[in-house]
Amino acid sequence: MPEVADVLRRYGREYLDRCGPDLLPSHRRAIEDLLACRTEALVGQLLPCEHCGQEHDVYHSCRNRSCPKCHHLDTEAWLAARRQELLPVPYFHVVFTVPHELGEIIRRHQKDLYDILLRAAAPALMKLAADPHYVGGLIGVLCVLHTWTRTLAYHPHVHCLVPAGGVSADRTEWRPARTSYLVPVHALSQLFRGLFQVLVHQERPDLTLPESASTKGWVVYCKPTVQGPEKVLNYLGRYVHRIALTNHRLLSIENGQVCFRYQDAQDQRWKTMTLPALECIRRFLPHVVPQGFHKVRYYGLWSPVHRPLLHQLQLWLGGHASDQPPAAPTPETHPTASSSQLLRAGHPCPHCGQGLLVFMRSLPRLQRGPP
Repeated sequence: MPEVADVLRRYGREYLDRCGPDLLPSHRRAIEDLLACRTEALVGQLLPCEHCGQEHDVYHSCRNRSCPKCHHLDTEAWLAARRQELLPVPYFHVVFTVPHELGEIIRRHQKDLYDILLRAAAPALMKLAADPHYVGGLIGVLCVLHTWTRTLAYHPHVHCLVPAGGVSADRTEWRPARTSYLVPVHALSQLFRGLFQVLVHQERPDLTLPESASTKGWVVYCKPTVQGPEKVLNYLGRYVHRIALTNHRLLSIENGQVCFRYQDAQDQRWKTMTLPALECIRRFLPHVVPQGFHKVRYYGLWSPVHRPLLHQLQLWLGGHASDQPPAAPTPETHPTASSSQLLRAGHPCPHCGQGLLVFMRSLPRLQRGPP
């Protein structure tokens, strides 16, 4: 089965030679890490199968957050933690998009403008929701930055999961929102556009936004999660620790062409797209976020400062009133696993297919080769 690393292994050197010093360090590091992931270039273990006894070399993951082979356990842990924080109320899924004219300037100044994008979206939503005409209280906003379409095109936007209601300013009353209406999206899009432009002017006065960005409407999507917040949460979880192109979508790498499948947003049918290998790499790398950038943000009731209030609301809304916040989850609520348990859970024996590989001892560290 082809992998993204195979595309980089065959055509990455040519891409590096073409880009030369213009390639961003984060992009170069992503290429190197994906090539080294689960290969002899990284430390690993010699693991025997508990069923047949056959020994196998199992090398470590690169842990680069752009790697499609890493972070499955991280995603599950993140989802489990967020499920513990859900309120027993309906939720809304809100998406903030920017005009395509801003795409290039955001791509060239990712670290600053991604940050501004997130800091404009959530406060705009919270400010409008605080109006007594709509919610009239403090809401919670979980934001996740997303930068790609299903065909790998560059399209920065923000997904938000928002409870249908908020807590009053004096923290004594829960004010539910209407079941099918949170805030007016037209007013929200205008407020979002204004905050984004103000923040850019204040923090990056050297940048000039296209004039059309001030005159055309910015699209904001806001709809209730009819199937519950769990589906949206799982959807967001795919973007927290994954990248634009996953290995299971790759179909073939032949004659300098990469073929992958994608689900059409209009008719929900699976289709295929074939790109030249260098073009596929070029589309893939812009979705590598700058090093150290946090593409998941928590605002309002979801912010760390309000977590005790969030836990208290879970009791109130669940019919278990208390003057004290609930106790922290016990280890049984969030079970932890040792490294050997994680290895046992994640590595079925490739020889017999029946047993699990058992941790034994470390393999020697080998030198990382060139990409």
